[in-house]
Amino acid sequence: MISRTAIGLMSGTSMDGIDAAVLTRCGNGELGQGPALARPYDGETKARLQAILGGGGGRAEINETAEHVTRLHADTINELLKKNNLNIENIAIIGFHGHTINHQPEQRKTCQIGDGGLLARLTGIDVVDDFRSADVAAGGQGAPLAPLYHGALAAGLPKPLAVVNIGGVANVTWIGADDEMLAFDTGPGNALIDDWARRCGLGDMDMGGGLARAGRIDETGLADLLANDYFHRTPPKSLDRNDFALPPSLAGAPGWSAADGAATLTAFTARSVAKAQTYFPDIPKQWLVCGGGRHNPALMAALRSALEAEVVPVESVGWRGDYLEAEAFAYLALRHLDGLPLSLPTTTGVPHPMPGGRLNRNVV
Repeated sequence: MISRTAIGLMSGTSMDGIDAAVLTRCGNGELGQGPALARPYDGETKARLQAILGGGGGRAEINETAEHVTRLHADTINELLKKNNLNIENIAIIGFHGHTINHQPEQRKTCQIGDGGLLARLTGIDVVDDFRSADVAAGGQGAPLAPLYHGALAAGLPKPLAVVNIGGVANVTWIGADDEMLAFDTGPGNALIDDWARRCGLGDMDMGGGLARAGRIDETGLADLLANDYFHRTPPKSLDRNDFALPPSLAGAPGWSAADGAATLTAFTARSVAKAQTYFPDIPKQWLVCGGGRHNPALMAALRSALEAEVVPVESVGWRGDYLEAEAFAYLALRHLDGLPLSLPTTTGVPHPMPGGRLNRNVV
């Protein structure tokens, strides 16, 4: 194994922006985190992405948005390189996830917009993109894809261990004492809470969890949400961001003030994560939380209550919670170069360890 440095990119289902992170894998397999950068999306970009979720909008609109998003990714990389005096000659590969607009693995469909060839030309660096298609085409869920990176990071930690990523959708990686893995989407992450805040005219999110902390949980409404068939499906399993979209009736739910709705939906995310334990071979010694949800004190408190366990941000073990997914796609791009699998039967339900991704050479 040779030493290589990669840049990973992530545009998550929360639609908050682009994360970019440098990751070096040394010849002995050790990993080193380099500089990282977050670039928020402006209102126009968020609106354009929202308009094509689920395959909405025409083909021309999707293509135009894909090019727009790709150019924003290129700008993010160039800013990262410039700010940190990094030379493109030292970057072996870019891992470009793109932005998911549709994910229906049961129909063998998944779509992440973004043009890897254009990104390679704009940055001068080879790009691996299209990480999910091969897995889905082979019958896998195509998600989550970060577990192999979680496993590499967790090599020296006490196990069993659970890593929960709370973005728009929440997913979990369970790692056993012998490094066996199980991974799947647990349910909604921040998406419903964010959508509720917008519906109530209170911004793009429940900043700091203040709205949820001011409200009361509607246990009857919560029970209805938790009755969704998804929670009875055996993993591996995955979700599209809009699989748990707010029904129109919730806006006028009796007794649901803005605060009560936020409290109930925050509890929904936490108890969805707790339901995941049903499928674990052993109860985790610790839950490590990454993604934007760990910045929400109300959600973290709800997780601790629902799990009745030690729940801590991944920073407590030295990981970078804001850039973990970007790092993961840098790691997967490096595995692609080595011809190694990106997913496993126990992480996506694919029939056998599955390579994936598509290499786009920098051709001027």
